[in-house]
Amino acid sequence: DIPSHLDDLPPTMLKKDYANVPIINSVDDVVRRLLSLEMASQKEKMKIKTQQLVEKVRRSPNDNGSFEVQVAMLTAKIRTYEEHLQRHPKDKNNRRRMLMDIDHRNKLLAYLRRVRYDTFENTCKQLNIQYTLPPAYSRRVTKRWAVKKAFCLKVFQEARKLKAAERLKQRREWQARARAAKE
Repeated sequence: DIPSHLDDLPPTMLKKDYANVPIINSVDDVVRRLLSLEMASQKEKMKIKTQQLVEKVRRSPNDNGSFEVQVAMLTAKIRTYEEHLQRHPKDKNNRRRMLMDIDHRNKLLAYLRRVRYDTFENTCKQLNIQYTLPPAYSRRVTKRWAVKKAFCLKVFQEARKLKAAERLKQRREWQARARAAKE
């Protein structure tokens, strides 16, 4: 059985819409059970999990669109996609969506890292995200590129050899001037 990121939600917890209703404490156990997460759909559980993740990083109670909140929402979606893909590894469409969401989240995290590093660190720690720096630009090595690079290096080394004699001559002149200045 594959562990879910929704497993930490208690089954007795009420659904999002019914949590703040005052009469909920006086209803029958059967009704309460129907309104709890025990009978909830995956979508309803996801809403609660997303809300929990957003609450961890939210700046204020009215904050719904900051970069931290967007990262939290994308993290919940990505974890759901990961679970789904463990069960259904050939689902290419959801794999594509997950990779797109991962790229989007990485862009948001890169911006946060660049602009407000303390918020970036807090967000990564709260959401348990391992952020890795993107690799430096690298191009695919082709045979033509390798030959061109080798040729350029050879030309550079030959030019250095030609200039070496001139540099040696200049160095000897400077040393001669320095000796003359000392004497």
